[in-house]
Amino acid sequence: MSGLLAISAGDPAGIGPEIIGKSWQARDEHGLAPFFAIGDPRAFAGVWSGPIAVIDTPSDAPAHFATALPVLPVIDSGVVVPGQPDLDGARCALQALEMGVGLARAGTACAIVTGPISKIQLQKVGFNFPGQTEFIAEACGVARQNVAMLLAGPSLRVVPITVHIGIAQVPGALSIDLIVNRARAAAKGMARNFGIESPRLAISGLNPHAGEQGSMGSEEAEIIIPAIEQLRAEGFDVAGPLPADTMFHAAARARYDVALCQYHDQALIPVKALHFDDAVNMTLGLPIVRTSPDHGTAFDIAGKDRASPSSMIAAIRMASAAWQHRKTYEG
Repeated sequence: MSGLLAISAGDPAGIGPEIIGKSWQARDEHGLAPFFAIGDPRAFAGVWSGPIAVIDTPSDAPAHFATALPVLPVIDSGVVVPGQPDLDGARCALQALEMGVGLARAGTACAIVTGPISKIQLQKVGFNFPGQTEFIAEACGVARQNVAMLLAGPSLRVVPITVHIGIAQVPGALSIDLIVNRARAAAKGMARNFGIESPRLAISGLNPHAGEQGSMGSEEAEIIIPAIEQLRAEGFDVAGPLPADTMFHAAARARYDVALCQYHDQALIPVKALHFDDAVNMTLGLPIVRTSPDHGTAFDIAGKDRASPSSMIAAIRMASAAWQHRKTYEG
């Protein structure tokens, strides 16, 4: 396997094509590994004035990367209007995602970086998954409960134990098995993707003050503490349950390598407050490396040359580094 990365462009009407093009422009400044984009070349040309090389196969990409952004085309996305998603664009985004995952699984690409998609548009063309993470897990033959969504910035890594569900559903969705599976995936992910052989895990409580010994809720005693005890019995270094309001200041962050939080916003608010422009979404527990920028399609600024490539650049760098760590970890 080479160190060539595949980047699925996401929705052609979003900012994906623009930030991929800008990332290619910044390739030397940031020392980016060679990559190629998968999508409709016209979506790139419509929002970015840089050079594009339409390629027939990923093996053509290295020869063009120094002078142009290599783009592997997929189905015609119709008339692309930045900021105005449609069904043709959704089909294009889905085919780019499917192709990128297939290339990563085959070893043609060392990793896949996924551009932002519109879940609403994809669902209209038959995409029956909460997001790209779940789609990629199934495509790789991995059960959803055995993968974990990691959000990572320079000073904080977080894993939400429950993800895209309403806050009222969180207590009922939590279980000892779910917490244990997420923690196992997080620990293995730290070793495989970051070279941290004995990671320190921190697990938050669900309720204020981590339940205050049961006076503010029973989930800590009934679910979270038994999960932590099981993980410790398996040999993991785990702290918790920790009050969520005191586990993200600088001194607290220095005591763990990854924080596992009970619900989406409990995890994502601190990482986005600290690393709004350069946080990366990585899926742990997969046989392939997958990262993505930690933001959406931003249809409101698409085509206006206002999108920052910072998170995409960070996602490319993290995917390349994770692939290198995996080579060492897996021998």
